[in-house]
Amino acid sequence: MPYKIDMKSAGGSLATRRSLVDRLANWDDQRRWQEFFDTYWKLIYSAARKSGLTDVEAQEVVQETVITVAKKIDKLKYDPAIGSFKGWLLQITRWRIVDQFRKRAPGGAKSPRTSDDRLTATIERIPDEHVVDLDALWEKEWEQNLFEGAIARVKKKVDPKQFQIFDCYVRKEWPAQKVAEQLRVNVGQVYLARHRVGALLKKEIKALQKSASRIA
Repeated sequence: MPYKIDMKSAGGSLATRRSLVDRLANWDDQRRWQEFFDTYWKLIYSAARKSGLTDVEAQEVVQETVITVAKKIDKLKYDPAIGSFKGWLLQITRWRIVDQFRKRAPGGAKSPRTSDDRLTATIERIPDEHVVDLDALWEKEWEQNLFEGAIARVKKKVDPKQFQIFDCYVRKEWPAQKVAEQLRVNVGQVYLARHRVGALLKKEIKALQKSASRIA
């Protein structure tokens, strides 16, 4: 890859824009590739881990999935009638997860690599007990990352104190009186922060959903 992947520092918003995918074929555009990685690595990693893979195996799934996308992205044509980008990325992730389970089998790590077409046929014959319901898992993780992406956007747009009040009252579910006492504000300010930040969060979630739907 044209850049060093750093999972610890990467972010994780699911707000993928059509223009981002369209321009990923440009290998010289390292910023776009890093943005793509920052957008999707947590989703891929979480799906791999919850499928039963170890941390190391899940990181390998992330690496291999991104590499596969890099090789195939220029062949992807945006056409909702034949499939979504989200579904395409899920399928690639599924292949890489199965690869890791195959390596656990005796001699699995020594088996020769196959083309994606042949690999697809092979996967169809592999039992699904390890892969769980990856479609449902993927959908859940997609939505969770979408929410986290909206939260990250909101934090950049509101006063830190306002967000802290909202976080304690809404996300941590502290009683309003406790929030007021701990953060040294009055109860009215707690309710106001809930309303203002909550409204902005809903707006950002809708914006991300609209943006993601263009390719997903």
